[in-house]
Amino acid sequence: MADGTEALEPKDIPHDADIYISTGEPFLDSFKKIKDHLSLMKKVTWTMNGLVLPTGAKRRKTKPVLSNHMKKLTEKSSFRILVFKNCSGQDGYEIIAAQDQTEKFLDACTIRMTLTSPAKHLYNIHGEKIEDLSSVPLLDKCLQNSITPLRGPVWVSKGEGFSPSGAKMYIHGVLLALHQRLKSAKNYCKQMDFAIDGQRGEITEKGILSMTTEELYLEQEKVNKLIEELQAAIKSYKGHLSKLAPQLQAEQEQCVSYVYQHIKRLPANMVLPQGLQLKVYENGKDTGEILVYITKKEMENNCRNQPRVMMERLLHMIHKKLQYSADFKPTGLNLIPARLFDEKGQEIKNPLLLKNEQKIWVSYGKDYRSPLNRVLSLIFDRVTTAEKDGITVIYKTLLDPKVDLLPGCDNWEACTEFPDNFQCTNHQILQNLEKVDMDSHFIQYKADPQIVFHVSVAMDKMRKTLSRRKDYRDLRVPSTLWPLANMWLITKAGMILSRAMVQSCLAIGHPIRVETDDGTSLEGYKLTVQKRDKSSIYQHWGFGNDGSIYCKAYPEFVLTYLEELNVRDEVTQMEHHIHHGAWSTAHQEIESSAAEEVTVLSQRQVLQKNINNPSQKQLSGPLDAHLMPAGPLRETMQLTVALVRKLEEKHPKASAQRWAIKHEGTTKPDQWKHSKVENPLWNKLTYMWPVLPNGELNEDFDWPIEGLLVPNSPSLKKPAGKKSDWYIPVRLRALHNGDRNKSKAITIIGPDVTNMLNRQHIHPEKKQKTKANQKMYPDEDPGMEIYKIEFQHFLDKCTAMLNLPTAARRLFTEKGMELFLLKDLERDQLVYVSCGEPWIDPHLTMAQHKKRLLLNNLASDISAIHTYCIMCNPEILVLGVRSNIAAGAKLFVDRGLVAFEEEKLTEELQENQTEEIFLNIKDDSDLNSHAKSHLKTDAWHMKSKYSWQESSCDFHDDDSFPKDKDKEFCENAELFQKYRPQLKLNVELQKAHHQQFEFRDKQIINCAFPGLVLGVQDANLHSGTEVLLVEKKPDDTNQHWIWRDHDRTFHLMSDPNLVLAVSMPSTQTRDSKCALDMKGCVVVLQKYKEYSNGAANQKWHYMENAGVFSAFYSTILDQEITAANHASVCTFSVTNREKIDQPGYYFLSPNGKQKFMICLACARAIRGKKELKKLPAGSMFFCASGSEEAGHFSLGPFKCVNVMKTDLSTLEAENTLNYLEEVLASLRTETSIQTISEKISAAMNQKAVKIIAYRNGAGYRNGQLIIASTFPMMLTMCTRQLELTRKACRLYTSDGILILTLPDLVTWAVNEYFRQSDSEEDYKERPAITDSAEDGTALHMKDKYMEKVKIKSELPLMTPDSLNMIDDSLFTIILRNPIEVWVSCGEPFLPLDALQKAARQEKQNWLEKDKILAALDAMKHKMRQLQGRRITAFKPSTFVPTKSPVQPVVVEGGWTEETQEEMKLMENIQHTETHFSEVQASQFKRSSPFSSKLLSSKHRCLYDQPSTKRVWAYRNGYKPEQGVYAWGKTISELLDNCTTRLNMQQPAKALYTPDGEPLQSWDEIERDMLLCVSAGNPFLSRTGN
Repeated sequence: MADGTEALEPKDIPHDADIYISTGEPFLDSFKKIKDHLSLMKKVTWTMNGLVLPTGAKRRKTKPVLSNHMKKLTEKSSFRILVFKNCSGQDGYEIIAAQDQTEKFLDACTIRMTLTSPAKHLYNIHGEKIEDLSSVPLLDKCLQNSITPLRGPVWVSKGEGFSPSGAKMYIHGVLLALHQRLKSAKNYCKQMDFAIDGQRGEITEKGILSMTTEELYLEQEKVNKLIEELQAAIKSYKGHLSKLAPQLQAEQEQCVSYVYQHIKRLPANMVLPQGLQLKVYENGKDTGEILVYITKKEMENNCRNQPRVMMERLLHMIHKKLQYSADFKPTGLNLIPARLFDEKGQEIKNPLLLKNEQKIWVSYGKDYRSPLNRVLSLIFDRVTTAEKDGITVIYKTLLDPKVDLLPGCDNWEACTEFPDNFQCTNHQILQNLEKVDMDSHFIQYKADPQIVFHVSVAMDKMRKTLSRRKDYRDLRVPSTLWPLANMWLITKAGMILSRAMVQSCLAIGHPIRVETDDGTSLEGYKLTVQKRDKSSIYQHWGFGNDGSIYCKAYPEFVLTYLEELNVRDEVTQMEHHIHHGAWSTAHQEIESSAAEEVTVLSQRQVLQKNINNPSQKQLSGPLDAHLMPAGPLRETMQLTVALVRKLEEKHPKASAQRWAIKHEGTTKPDQWKHSKVENPLWNKLTYMWPVLPNGELNEDFDWPIEGLLVPNSPSLKKPAGKKSDWYIPVRLRALHNGDRNKSKAITIIGPDVTNMLNRQHIHPEKKQKTKANQKMYPDEDPGMEIYKIEFQHFLDKCTAMLNLPTAARRLFTEKGMELFLLKDLERDQLVYVSCGEPWIDPHLTMAQHKKRLLLNNLASDISAIHTYCIMCNPEILVLGVRSNIAAGAKLFVDRGLVAFEEEKLTEELQENQTEEIFLNIKDDSDLNSHAKSHLKTDAWHMKSKYSWQESSCDFHDDDSFPKDKDKEFCENAELFQKYRPQLKLNVELQKAHHQQFEFRDKQIINCAFPGLVLGVQDANLHSGTEVLLVEKKPDDTNQHWIWRDHDRTFHLMSDPNLVLAVSMPSTQTRDSKCALDMKGCVVVLQKYKEYSNGAANQKWHYMENAGVFSAFYSTILDQEITAANHASVCTFSVTNREKIDQPGYYFLSPNGKQKFMICLACARAIRGKKELKKLPAGSMFFCASGSEEAGHFSLGPFKCVNVMKTDLSTLEAENTLNYLEEVLASLRTETSIQTISEKISAAMNQKAVKIIAYRNGAGYRNGQLIIASTFPMMLTMCTRQLELTRKACRLYTSDGILILTLPDLVTWAVNEYFRQSDSEEDYKERPAITDSAEDGTALHMKDKYMEKVKIKSELPLMTPDSLNMIDDSLFTIILRNPIEVWVSCGEPFLPLDALQKAARQEKQNWLEKDKILAALDAMKHKMRQLQGRRITAFKPSTFVPTKSPVQPVVVEGGWTEETQEEMKLMENIQHTETHFSEVQASQFKRSSPFSSKLLSSKHRCLYDQPSTKRVWAYRNGYKPEQGVYAWGKTISELLDNCTTRLNMQQPAKALYTPDGEPLQSWDEIERDMLLCVSAGNPFLSRTGN
């Protein structure tokens, strides 16, 4: 019993008693030490001489209160390590690392030091590798910079070797710092010697002069100790530097190659393969060039001139190069590049055609996008004039780059003709320049009339600003003068104005004729720029509902992008014309015969060659034609845009006449949203169109429209297509897994897979192939691959936008259902993104999360064990064909149609059958001896037959034709046999043909179709290549197999290292509901495993008589090890400490002395954490995961189950699995019952309560509405929504009442409601009393009122227990309005008007100080005036003789002597400043309500103990070890602190000793006392719980 009494019978044990069970040892009181300690503490007394023990008690050795386990938990297992980059000794980093987590430390180094690749190795100062962080030495004491010790230094390497130059740099820096400190320390020591010797005149340190003699000696001792430490450290670092001397010399000799010594050198005679250097751009861009170097040998390796395979390898190599480039950001759907294009937009399909330094564009699944985004833009050319033979000729000339011009239309004047105030230049100087038509419009610089520009229109790249070109051949004005040269304003009247020059607009020009590459001639008009004229019809434009732009003067001609039509460089312009391009009928009749054509050459041809053709004619006036002087042609620039007759709608180049207005700028945001275009692609590209689909003007626009004119725009009408052609990307709201705050959800738009879906529907041949493949392989669905790519791309977006620590892997809905595709989700649906962990319900607490995580880990381990149990006991599986027997059919393993029996049982059956037949033959006396001998021979050779080998006599009624009767009606018996109805094979017989093979002439031949054999078609043979049925070829080594009887394996003749094997089923979906089945596993090629165990899937048994290949024909141990390796189960659980031959790896301990050998499953679990090396074949070992030495390495593939305690041997595997499943079921039941009970209790006990929460002391500012059904949830939501720095633990009402439970809050609200109702009634009754006359009736009413008030005051208040008495409707009315509460983190309640009072007080203080400061400033200003006047007067002083021999002459008066007024004013200033300081001190004492406690005038005596007591408190029913420290000055304060520290759901109300005695007074509680805290329940012992 608890008192030590031994219980011999059940009746000796009382009800609910605590009992202690012994295995034979005497009774041990678990509370004896605590009781003795408490009793001793009561008898101990404190004196001035120290602690006095009672008589009879001996002083024992002091023991810590905490146990060894608690010590280990409280000890700091982390280090501060000084880290440098390899080859560097400056700019070190202090990184905190755990003791046994070297990998995490390397990851932290990679992040903190921003390394370009992951950190891999650590080196000490001597260049030795560091495997264990605990071996990193501490820095010298004189180099420590804080209380926490600093270790190091270490150098981090990304894989290269150690560079001693970094250590040398560090040592030199440390030595320099140490020498400086040593020098200063010696100087200080010298000063101390002067002080001790009494030579105070030599001392320069002021602090030494104030020291006493004892302090001087102590300080001198410290300085001498510091000097010794510094000298020792200098000597140590010099020793380090001498040890590094050989390495430094070697590095100096080998230079950069020193750190790469571990890399093998190439042989000198080796010929290096030729490589390619490609310039890679992102699709649709011509900037951001990335150089990629590719080796042709690597690209062509094992490809056998197959362009498709080489192309896939090239794309993969480019992806490897681009993924490390920070500037390259793919915008496609695939994870790796999918397509390549050249400069002309042609897709590259053969990598052998690539050339060095070639430019290529990378696409991640989308079609080619031209990097040259052309838009309609203005071109400015400076022009000048010259006179020749009386004729003025206009030329284009160069612009001086030194001339500063001001942009903007206010600084330029538009001219309809060349300005008259321009001074002509010499003609001979300009004769080689390009001429300009006199009819053109010009602009003249107002500040300098000699600067004139000719404005024209051309297609230019889309850019906002361009740098000034320095090439002398460029005659154009830099676009920096007009940064908006490509911006246009479309007015409501139909004019297209230039945003750069608002006076200029687009107009139709001269008629021209253009020729395309195919010889087609097109007539049209030139597009020009003219001065704006609202009355001119040639400047008004119309917009069609098909995307065309036309001039209203000639509606049949539309604006056309000529480069899209492949127009030649030569453009023909008609000679005779009238102004604005209008032909004159009279001139056409008179001069039609003399009409000539003028060839317009390009600008480059004009600069290279001077063409002199005097026979050419030009028109200089609007109606008359004149002869031009001999010389170059006038306009020689190649046209890129003009007005051409409208093409047909289905013309292949019809897009050249389709334009769009692209929204640019911020002046009118969201203007593009008013566009009414059917095609949704326009909204995606932010395109606009000014007319509606019916051709009317769109009035919704904010006219004028501003934007770019872009050619080749998409069709305005929505193309008729399938539903998949218009797949709209889904928009979802994403949160991190387990995040509770839905307001933090980030909107993420899924990828656009429209192009991929369109490509799938465009190619019908591929679609037919897909259907054919689906018939042959029904398990594969290629149509879902696009949606899987979309899902994966969406996860990648989530990783970046949610800033996840690792890549996103899984997606869940709000209810926890896992998602695998995005196509069925709704718009703006909330999803939770996981990095691989299971679903975390955001409504659960942390404890529930831990329980769920534990259950998931246990379920994962049980699933692995379940998979192992299925795999280690495979059924009788045989080789078979998956689909129809044809060339290209896949092979798999399936259950045999006939149950195979052991050979002994078969032999016994055969003997029994033979004996029975012999007896029957002997009994049959009708047969002669010859017949009997034949029957005995047949019986002796009789064998068991398969179902397909037996002749079936069972037919359907429809198929059982009477043979003889049908034959009688047919005259020809041969035709009857040929065309008679054939009997259908049953299903089993058809399946049997798929499983029957024959091994002959080193080929595995199908018995049903001998022309088909087992082989491989892929030329690039590797492990995992599928084995197929192929057409028989005697000379093909990929169809021949070598049978090794002792290994029971089939080796491929072309590569004997590859064997026929069964691919094990995937275990990735082992958590799903679908059961794992070995049936249906594909037959593939695998590398031969030279192990006795672990290769059961490569073992076969060929039964020649039956024609069947049986799989997994091996020992039971081999099958178990194979299943364990594939199911991620440690082989130690299977074989325990028995050493067997199995595949495995090994790694060395941190000191390099111990070798740990582990199995494949364990190696897969710690891959990347240890440096693993493969064990050679024939190694006999058992897995080290079960050894005690490797316990601290956290080996083993299990997440929850202990490897050493899990028995998965042949006889115990099923029992272990059943036991673990029962444990999991019970835990799940317990968790679900607990969760349900919590929900039910929460729903039954309390309804949801609404509160308005304010911060304590904040008054009524920044309140937050919170709705909660439990008090802990309410506190948690208050902490989160009020953004408190600490956890909320208290609630206060407006009158300062502390609220610790939800019923207390509801009770206060009910009482407050009743109090307010009574106060309203009193307010209504008071006026009736006061207004009545002073008579007896009034006095009677007053007495009655006072009696009523007295009765109300005596009524008892509501308590939490009496809430059930309130009507539900009244209760709902009371709780309808939110309750105002103030949230505290532990501090006492602050009144609501505390901040207002503090603000008023602070304002009053400032006014008081401001008044004093103003008076002080006025007096100081007056003082400065008086001093200035005195100095300005410069009044001389007088010398007065005296009789004193010390000072015979005294100086009186003068400008240097202060006046009486100045001295009086200075005295007032000093008094005012003193008063100001006193006011500041008094204001500080009464500044705020918070400082009253801090500035308390009560001072404790020197030896008075504080009133606060510290105790060790634990919850009622729990163990004392689970307690925490709590403090308090009173019992109520101690109870409040226990409630907070122990995270109790209900407030603490009672304190007990460990024996169960209640504590009522504060005097009964001692310091460091062990207390049990209860929320009102009676005392419970730790065993009773």
